Amino acid sequence: MAELKINDVVKRYGKTEVVHGINLDVKDKEFLVLVGPSGCGKSTLLRMVAGLEEISGGTISINGKVINDVAPKDRGLAMVFQNYALYPHMDVFNNMSFGLKLSKTPKEEIQQRVEEVAGILGLEELLYRKPHELSGGQRQRVAMGRAMVRKPSMFLFDEPLSNLDAKLRIQMRAEIKLLHQRVDSTIIYVTHDQVEAMTLADRIVVLRNGYIEQVGTPIELFTNPVNTFVAGFIGTPPMNLIHCTAKRDGDDVSLKFEGGLEIPVPKTNGIELSDGQKVVMGLRTEEMMPADMNEDLPDAWKFDGVVEVVEPLGNETHVHVDFNGVKMIVRSEGRRVIHPRENIRIAMDLNQLHVFDAETTQVVY
Repeated sequence: MAELKINDVVKRYGKTEVVHGINLDVKDKEFLVLVGPSGCGKSTLLRMVAGLEEISGGTISINGKVINDVAPKDRGLAMVFQNYALYPHMDVFNNMSFGLKLSKTPKEEIQQRVEEVAGILGLEELLYRKPHELSGGQRQRVAMGRAMVRKPSMFLFDEPLSNLDAKLRIQMRAEIKLLHQRVDSTIIYVTHDQVEAMTLADRIVVLRNGYIEQVGTPIELFTNPVNTFVAGFIGTPPMNLIHCTAKRDGDDVSLKFEGGLEIPVPKTNGIELSDGQKVVMGLRTEEMMPADMNEDLPDAWKFDGVVEVVEPLGNETHVHVDFNGVKMIVRSEGRRVIHPRENIRIAMDLNQLHVFDAETTQVVY
């Protein structure tokens, strides 16, 4: 069992504060991902949990015990780094067993633990190879195995896949997800890649500039972002976010854009949008498609535009469309042939529309 509580945690370097009063609870056996752009404080927060960075303020507790002053080796945690940090002169077996030997674990138990973990990670045939004889993915599995043999209460991963090529990253993502299911331990995982975060996490913590922007399941963050930062960060391609002005006529509300485009806002009861208010419209690419692909939507939700750029991906096509000066990315079928400068009619599912206040960036609809 490993429950982690982070209470009002602050990190300062001199007079510069880089983590600002973070509060976060991590449940037992949860896969929690910290995600955000470079410099947002995610790795610093992870290193404070590991004990590799001192805490400037607040407390970190594991199973109710404050660990602020507990040495890293006594916290019962295991960390896997971005660089594999394997000993080049040792074979896989000795790299994986090194920590156990330092803790004076009996030889028979070391042998049993290493063989068990090697079986889980598919390293049985590689135990007596040196790191230079391994691929990048195999080295990363050895680094994971070195952590696993210690049987920690919690795993900490600091961008472990960023040095791998695209194909290996996909393979290792699946292996890490499978690892979580097999070892049934708590995992805190740091990445700047929102695709990794979406595919791996039970819950995601989105950080920016040392603050938590939103915490939730991948679907919660994708469907109900609380501000424009989360809306633009989660999802590939990112949500279309366009500045516009609210236009109110009684209970009817629409969004007016430069160039004359006007989009109605459905279900307006209770919406606190005033006439002339500066807002940001948000609509994901999958809610916009050629009109003949979604004929059930009202005609008032269909708009004419001109194709600027076509990005075929095989299973789908991303189409950059200009609606009277308002440029958005829409999604089409992969096998559909679309040409630049072609006139196109796009249906927008406005039931999935998001509206954010332009000044605060917070969601209002």
